[in-house]
Amino acid sequence: MSEELNPFKIAQQQLDNVAKLLDLKKGVHEYLRHTQRELTVNFPVKMDNGDIKIFTGYRIQYNNVRGPCKGGIRYHPDVTLDEVRALAAWMTWKSAVVGIPYGGAKGGVVCNPKEMSQNELERLTRRFTSEISIIIGPEKDIPAPDVYTNAQTMAWIMDTYSMIKGYSVPGVVTGKPISIGGSLGRNEATARGCMFVIREALKHLDYKVIPPEVWRKECEDDGSSICDGDEGTGYRIDGAKVAIQGFGNAGSIAAKLLSGKGAKVIAVSDTRGGILNKDGLDIEKVIEHKAKTGSVIGFEGTELLGHKQVLEVECDVLVPAALENQITNDNVDNVKAKIVAEAANGPTTPEADQILSDKKIMVLPDILANAGGVTVSYFEWVQGLQSFFWSERDVNVRLKEIMVKAFENVLEMSKRHGVDNRTGAYIVAVKRVADAIMHRGIFP
Repeated sequence: MSEELNPFKIAQQQLDNVAKLLDLKKGVHEYLRHTQRELTVNFPVKMDNGDIKIFTGYRIQYNNVRGPCKGGIRYHPDVTLDEVRALAAWMTWKSAVVGIPYGGAKGGVVCNPKEMSQNELERLTRRFTSEISIIIGPEKDIPAPDVYTNAQTMAWIMDTYSMIKGYSVPGVVTGKPISIGGSLGRNEATARGCMFVIREALKHLDYKVIPPEVWRKECEDDGSSICDGDEGTGYRIDGAKVAIQGFGNAGSIAAKLLSGKGAKVIAVSDTRGGILNKDGLDIEKVIEHKAKTGSVIGFEGTELLGHKQVLEVECDVLVPAALENQITNDNVDNVKAKIVAEAANGPTTPEADQILSDKKIMVLPDILANAGGVTVSYFEWVQGLQSFFWSERDVNVRLKEIMVKAFENVLEMSKRHGVDNRTGAYIVAVKRVADAIMHRGIFP
């Protein structure tokens, strides 16, 4: 029997497993298995050559019982309705596991941004925004960047929505440029949050970490990328070997931050393939190489790997930072890491997840490991509502506090129930959402 790779069915299965442990009431369980609202739009875009092309987009609101819906928008040729449903569900649990007052949503457009000009992407974004404007808003549903979208995409969404409303509405999106109300630290937030939980996991596994009194002198007082506001409380992770699949925003910044903490990043990959140097990669130079050539492939002094071969490199920490369903029955037996930190959403299938657990490999699940992005998105939203903006150091310190606390909550719940970290994270998250449902009740 082939392994189930439908992302929404996987998301529902993950919920079902936890519902039994929590003894959820049947009605609450059924409520949480379904999306709350789904919008599918087919819209025209004028291409640079004058042709009109029809694109399909989705915006799914999974649950708003704990607050406004929150979730990114991705542009990718393989976007499907079930993928967006699953991502919206995971956003719901992600917001709950770190304790921020959001529900979950997600959006996507079926397109290949690599084959589109900047002008075409702008027209697509503005038209898609106008189509979904009926359900988004700073008190309802707040989009953010995701795969192949960025701060510029968010600026176009914010401007289009503002033109529809007739006044400026910066709070309609997060992850936007600083010049129009973005937050310092937002671009690095997903990777930084992942770095924080990786470091906590290494400490938990008694990995040799160097305490702050040894390296404090290296820190600057302004909360730079080296310090993250860690002066006196942080730990370096010198020598930890790291492999990262995916070298986009999350993957490349995670590589930079982890190497800045003393880790040895030995392998990275992008969609074209991967590279390996067992003595460690100069991440700054790898980033420069990719900017010049479009890929990490060909970096001097490295061994060529396939995109998925990076998942099989012997290392202390493996960071899947690409797309879902990367660690499956087909390759899980070849995973040789001590820790798998899911910077991507849904990179591990349930069957592979069980095998990792049986192999005593610690998994830092996506709803915990990559929750730094939505956490700092919440900070951006709060700053915008107050029109009072924080320093990058303040952002980083608050992010660290939330991520460390979330890791501790998940670990404690995992130990209490004798389950793996993913199940522990779901117990924390689902209970918080279920409690909110029970307290609010059903209207009317």
